[in-house]
Amino acid sequence: MRNLWLLSSILLFNLASCFAQEENKSPLTIKEIMQGDDFVGQLPSSPQWSLDGETLYFKWNPEKAFSDSLYGYNLKQSRIEKTDFETEYALPSARGVFNKDNTLKLYSKGGDIFIVNLSTNAITQITDTEAYEGNPHFTDHGSKVAYIKDTNIYTWDIAKGTTAQLTKFKAKDTEKKKSTKDEWLYNDQLALFDVLRSRKAKKDEAEKLNKRYEAKAPLSIDPEGKSISNLKISPDGKYITYLTIKRPKESKGTIVPHFVTESGYTEDQNTRSKVGDVPSEYEMFVYDIANRKVYPVVLDNLKGLDYVPEYTKEYPDKPYENKNRIGYISGPVWSQDGKHGVLDINTNDYKDRWIVLLNASDGTVKNLDHQHDEAWIAGPGIGGYGGGELGWLPDNKTIYFQSEKTGYSHLYVMDITSKKAKALTSGNFEIYNPEISKDGTRWYFTANKNHPGDRQFYTMPIGGGKFTQLTQMTGNNEVLLSPDERNMAILYSYSNKPTELYLQPNPIGNDTRESAKQLTFSTTEEFKAYDWRDPEVITFKAQDGANVHARLYRPKAEVKNNAAVIFVHGAGYLQNAHKWWSSYFREFMFHNLLVDNGYTVLDIDYRGSAGYGRDWRTGIYRHMGGKDLSDHVDGAQYLVNNLGIDQEKVGIYGGSYGGFITLMGMFTAPDTFKAGAAIRSVGDWAAYNHGYTARILNTPATDSLAFKRSSPIYFADGLKGDLLILHGMVDDNVHFQDMVRLSQRLIELEKHNWEMALYPVERHGFVEPSSWTDEYTRIYKLFQQSLLKD
Repeated sequence: MRNLWLLSSILLFNLASCFAQEENKSPLTIKEIMQGDDFVGQLPSSPQWSLDGETLYFKWNPEKAFSDSLYGYNLKQSRIEKTDFETEYALPSARGVFNKDNTLKLYSKGGDIFIVNLSTNAITQITDTEAYEGNPHFTDHGSKVAYIKDTNIYTWDIAKGTTAQLTKFKAKDTEKKKSTKDEWLYNDQLALFDVLRSRKAKKDEAEKLNKRYEAKAPLSIDPEGKSISNLKISPDGKYITYLTIKRPKESKGTIVPHFVTESGYTEDQNTRSKVGDVPSEYEMFVYDIANRKVYPVVLDNLKGLDYVPEYTKEYPDKPYENKNRIGYISGPVWSQDGKHGVLDINTNDYKDRWIVLLNASDGTVKNLDHQHDEAWIAGPGIGGYGGGELGWLPDNKTIYFQSEKTGYSHLYVMDITSKKAKALTSGNFEIYNPEISKDGTRWYFTANKNHPGDRQFYTMPIGGGKFTQLTQMTGNNEVLLSPDERNMAILYSYSNKPTELYLQPNPIGNDTRESAKQLTFSTTEEFKAYDWRDPEVITFKAQDGANVHARLYRPKAEVKNNAAVIFVHGAGYLQNAHKWWSSYFREFMFHNLLVDNGYTVLDIDYRGSAGYGRDWRTGIYRHMGGKDLSDHVDGAQYLVNNLGIDQEKVGIYGGSYGGFITLMGMFTAPDTFKAGAAIRSVGDWAAYNHGYTARILNTPATDSLAFKRSSPIYFADGLKGDLLILHGMVDDNVHFQDMVRLSQRLIELEKHNWEMALYPVERHGFVEPSSWTDEYTRIYKLFQQSLLKD
């Protein structure tokens, strides 16, 4: 009896200890911080200047309405007011194109086309239809407006107000061909009956007469069942370029079932296919309008078109075949005088980029710049579906573009005649969003020149030279210049200060330098009541000697529990060890709560992250879960060696790519991480999409070694610590099926130290505060129980 009483006392003590460990000592609660914007505040976004530059419009929601509304700050009155619907409806789009002398602006809005006279600000609506019209641009030396409607190109004459259709692409032929039997019967009928022969002869003659009218109509172009994209007309109105896309017939998608539905029935959603699709075939054509002929753009002379990737050497017995490497073709981007057009071409294996000069009269091209990467072409202003930064200087003979030739993405110019490239910027930093001033004398751009985690707005002469820093606040400065470039609208944030809208006179063109003025104050009283930490941005040494940047959150000595949590940001190519308000703001607040409870938190910009140049970006090529994971292992060792963290008290968590690293850490570095929470994780890269995965790992059929060493499901036997898996069941990005497969693997391996939490109505990015709250309550409980237990 005494022993039973003692056992009961021990159990009660352990339960009390367990509950005490799970108690939250922070003034913050998980429930309140997981309310998102309702707790932080509805922050401003999408700034846009009025045509006269006297009003700065932006999206905002200080009233906590159903959605953001449009507000305007009047510079003369220094006052913010909510914009009425009629004003908002009539407001021109922030995007658009200008004619050669910048007197007219052309834009699309709501599926219609508009033109603005910038001297009078008078707006003319060119189209007003239920059909969608888009991609407006000037042609015929600025006398006409071209736009796309129903996969055809139209022009509107500015002076006459007349509209003309210039192309007529045939729809896919659905008419069934006659069988051999029906063809014989048709010919036999004509042979037997005079009346049928007579009627056919009249019909044939009428068709011949009608052909006279067809010569006046747009040329009928047969795309042979292929999709049409990227329709453009040259500035002189002589040539139309377009892209045909032949998509693979076999591209099996994945079904994502929805169990919680309005109908009460399980409803299936068809989503993306998996990596390894047969690539689409792209081909560009030119339509010579005057001569009514179509011909292809010939790309046979591209340097390196026959390239065979280096990794194929590891598969000597596996033949490699990629007969047509041409991927998406962007452009042409025409010079202002309309004499020259350049194309931006990427390969379907993502390893090459060409910038070429197009001769529209015969479809030939001349090579200007060739960028190659054994891993994959990318970086700020480089690559991507729509091409990279590419344009013309005011002299109409020099192009600009970005390249990672030196290891960082920098701005280059090239004379198209000499083909000599010149770097306008250089150094161990990157350039973002370069644009030329209205007067053509200078550049404006953003750069992380001072520190990888600090982005400032700069200007320099058009020919290169000294940088002039125009913004002064440390953090992130997203600048939108006013139409006359005299003022800068700045969306600014700091590590512990959410994004607000600021206004600053442009130091260029103003006699005095003024500080930025804060226009919006968006944070709630509840958010301001807490003293949010400013995390240290530190570096530590990786195994290979590289300096790894990270955010460090330290607890006070009196509450420090010698346990640490390492957070892994998602997306792979993303930056989070920076000095501005994070897109992971819920996690930032959660880290403050953890630190209040004695944890040390480390947030690492591991190999593959953005902001650190080409070598860092491609450090995960053919081995995700390699250096990106070892950076986290090294981070854990840094905490143990320098900050007194107990080796037995290190946890890890993250979502998406962060969930993947968490799984790899728990499976392949089990002596480093004692607990892990894997959120919306990739468990097998062969199950993820093509566009992202094939850049980094190639395809499972061609590079199976890369997939096997990069996918957690192959290493699940290594699990030792406590694992929590959390996933939305209707995730149409990283499919829930991926974690179902992993759970089956863990079951077969007889692993029992793992749990799974499911969220029936959540996709990849959670929406419901209740889901966020449940998710992070479970994560906090995991760390409390797994890292603080004796």
